[in-house]
Amino acid sequence: WSNLSYMKMTTVNFKGRTMPKKIMLLNGHPAETSLNAALADAYQSGARAAGHDLRRHDLHALSFNDDFAAFGYGAEDPLEPDLKALMQDLAWSDHLVLTTPLWWGGMPARLKGLFDRAFLPGNSFDPRNKRMGLPRPLLTGRTARVLMTADTPAWAMRAVYGRAIQKQMSRQILGFVGIKPTRFSHFAPVELATDATIAGWVAKVSALGRNGT
Repeated sequence: WSNLSYMKMTTVNFKGRTMPKKIMLLNGHPAETSLNAALADAYQSGARAAGHDLRRHDLHALSFNDDFAAFGYGAEDPLEPDLKALMQDLAWSDHLVLTTPLWWGGMPARLKGLFDRAFLPGNSFDPRNKRMGLPRPLLTGRTARVLMTADTPAWAMRAVYGRAIQKQMSRQILGFVGIKPTRFSHFAPVELATDATIAGWVAKVSALGRNGT
C-alpha cells in the first residue's frame, strides 16, 4: 500500500465517518478583520463541531520580525516565541489549513516573511542529507488545504497566470518541506461577491472543516 492509500484508510472508520484529525489553522491575512478571517472562523467551527483537534494562529496577532536579513540561517536560536509555537503546532498536526488573499499575484509580504523566517534548516528540511540535489524534507506525513481569496477568477488564474501562486505554495514551499498534497479552494471575484455568494463560500469552508480536508 502507498502512504496515500494508508492515509485514506486511517481517516475513515468502519461506519464511513471521518476520524478526528489534528489540524493547524493559519489565518494568513495581515489584518484583524477580513474575509480570510471569516473563512478561518467557518473552518474552525466546522472542524471542532465534528470532533477534530484544531490549533489556530492568526498572522495579525503573531509577533515576529519578518525580515530574514536580520537573522539569516546562522543566527543562534532565531525564532521568536510565536514562531516557535507555530512550528511546534505544525509538527504536532497532520493537516495544515492556510487562508490567504491573492495580492499582486502572490501572498501578502508578511505571510511570505513568516515562511522565510520559520521554515529553517533543521526544522523543516535537512540540507546535509540530499537526494537528487534537494535537501531531505522534515515535515512529511502532512497534507494541506489553502483557502485563497482573490479578485482574479479561476479561469484567469489557469489561462493567464498558469496557477503561479498554487505552484509556488504547493511545490516550492509546502512540498519542498514534505507537506503534500496541497489542495486549493479558490474564492473569487471577491469585489463582486454578494452576501449570498459569501454565505455560500462560508458554508463550503465549514463543510471542509467538518470533513477535516
